[in-house]
Amino acid sequence: MTGTLHLVRHGQTTANAAKILDTRPPGAPLTEEGQEQARRFATERPGVAPAALLSSVARRAQQTAGLIGQGWGVPVHVVDGVQEIQVGELEGRSDDDAHKQFEALVRRWHDGDHTAAPVGGESVRDLLARYLPAVGAIRERYLPDGDVYLVSHGAAIRLVAAHLANVDSEFAYKNHLANTAEVILAPAGAGWELVSWGTPVSSDEDPMG
Repeated sequence: MTGTLHLVRHGQTTANAAKILDTRPPGAPLTEEGQEQARRFATERPGVAPAALLSSVARRAQQTAGLIGQGWGVPVHVVDGVQEIQVGELEGRSDDDAHKQFEALVRRWHDGDHTAAPVGGESVRDLLARYLPAVGAIRERYLPDGDVYLVSHGAAIRLVAAHLANVDSEFAYKNHLANTAEVILAPAGAGWELVSWGTPVSSDEDPMG
């Protein structure tokens, strides 16, 4: 296999800007800034001809991938299973208590508690059960032909990439991903290795979701 897998966080959304927990598809749309972030992602990488440009089912991911695809002149294919980890009863909330509850869950997840979940939401075990088969199928179908760009979601990308590439859990916990930042993974034997973890931001700056 010669290609690498680029896990790209979507552009800024109206929910991000308002610090609203937004995980349930279809979810919020991109802001004007989020649209510009997506266009800039494409223009800063001229000449890219990926084996595939993929998106989660969420509106923000499809919009981001669509704008990137316009810049590169390639189509977008939607992939099920790679949407954000679901926050259940915390969905749609922007209050401090909801943020504290979510951040406490993120801490537990990166500390290795893969069964912790918000009421009505998902655990890391649930996330991996749907996300890893999608990554396996992408690897088998597309990576022999080149790089793959998958527009997905911040918390999910960090958890999945840390699992696949044995990334230090404290690093993955502390290094939130900015909008349109990417984590790049390369096949290594039967597993994966981390190539880069781009444009991290602090938890205080992370606009959530």
